[in-house]
Amino acid sequence: MMERVRYVTDIDKLTMIPEEERKKLKKITEKFVFRINDYYLGLINWEDPNDPIRRLVIPNEGELLEYGRWDASDEEANYVAPGCQHKYTTTALLIVSEVCGAYCRYCFRKRLFRNDVKEAMADVTPGIDYIRRHPEINNVLLTGGDPLVLATLKLRQIISRLREIDHVKIIRLGSKMPVFNPMRIYNDPELLNLIREYSTEEKRIYVMAHIDHPREITPEARKAIKALHDAGAIIVNQTPVLRGINDDPVVLGELLDKLSWAGVTPYYFFVNRPVAGNRDFVLPLERVYQIVEEAKARTSGLGKRVRLSMSHSSGKIEILAIENGKAYLKYHQSRDGEYGKFMILDCPKDATWFDELPGNEQYWKKPVKHAAGE
Repeated sequence: MMERVRYVTDIDKLTMIPEEERKKLKKITEKFVFRINDYYLGLINWEDPNDPIRRLVIPNEGELLEYGRWDASDEEANYVAPGCQHKYTTTALLIVSEVCGAYCRYCFRKRLFRNDVKEAMADVTPGIDYIRRHPEINNVLLTGGDPLVLATLKLRQIISRLREIDHVKIIRLGSKMPVFNPMRIYNDPELLNLIREYSTEEKRIYVMAHIDHPREITPEARKAIKALHDAGAIIVNQTPVLRGINDDPVVLGELLDKLSWAGVTPYYFFVNRPVAGNRDFVLPLERVYQIVEEAKARTSGLGKRVRLSMSHSSGKIEILAIENGKAYLKYHQSRDGEYGKFMILDCPKDATWFDELPGNEQYWKKPVKHAAGE
């Protein structure tokens, strides 16, 4: 018998939140979608109004503040076919779902979950056709939304078609399900069989997990991670550094340890993107750098593999150091082929994003929006 989690989409059902507060939060859920399940609700300490797990998924009034923009990394410019983005030479993204297990309050794709936006595609054929015609693409990320929200049969249809394309060596699944609904993974033999079939010695399936806090790594989450490993998937993790959630070297150090112990590679720490609704999660770049370096000092070399990066419109900009008012940066990924370009820029104390560093304009130009054909 499959354990099933129960989803809640009406904040009024959360009676552990005082009624007065629920009324205020209702306004936010009218603007930004809300969804949670009973398993994840059980990880929240309701006695603590600043509980980090609570802050991850329960709306906050800061979401209504004027701040940022809907598409802070100009993803719209990367579309080459409906539901398919191609920003970096070897990697394509398929937006396969507009539903997530949870809607993390800091999400950089909040725009996807508005009624007037249609970026995810139920039919991924145009994207798969584009990938087939582009042999330089050797890895494809299924994202959204969360691909593991899809029925396993639907996932099989997508993955089997990608596996027919010889030049696609890696398929990645971007998902929070290993910690948000671990039962979705370890109680679904069909999902595990699918991974076993298509994650081979020569062509792997990677799970790009979104684990933001060590408290998310429960016995159930470890069971899901083990099931994925046993099926042949490789798991890496990406975590944004967020004010009030994990902006503490002790917490992030513990996260790096627990990931390494579970066999999950710490892959990226991300700077929070300047997205509409995200004001409450923002930290100055210098502070993010200090927190990450102090966290890395607390873990082994395995935990230290993580890179601190900004997912900027122009590429993934790695923060190598911030010292004496200067930011030392390089392009780890680049939309315009500037891989490895090294940059030294002034870093004001209150700067929170690449665009706020004086002189950044000399290193990149605004992308031009594609017509969604080629």
